[in-house]
Amino acid sequence: MNEAAERPPLPDHLSADPRSPHHVKEVFTHDVGIRFNGTERHDVEEYCISEGWVKVPAGKTVDRKGQPLMLKLKGKVEAFYRDPPAA
Repeated sequence: MNEAAERPPLPDHLSADPRSPHHVKEVFTHDVGIRFNGTERHDVEEYCISEGWVKVPAGKTVDRKGQPLMLKLKGKVEAFYRDPPAA
């Protein structure tokens, strides 16, 4: 119960890439989940709730700098904190 009060609010736009201006380090100290079009996805690298999109890697394809190529998928996006497993 105490842990939920310590979690920072989830931003509207969040990126897992630390080089991005939308990366919030404090959020990633907790387990974040993304539900896209009603299905929980585990491969989301970036999302925007207000614009309704997520970015996911395009398989094993990488660009010339070695970064994965991203696909932008549009739909309903929900971000949430996953509850820790019950001990």
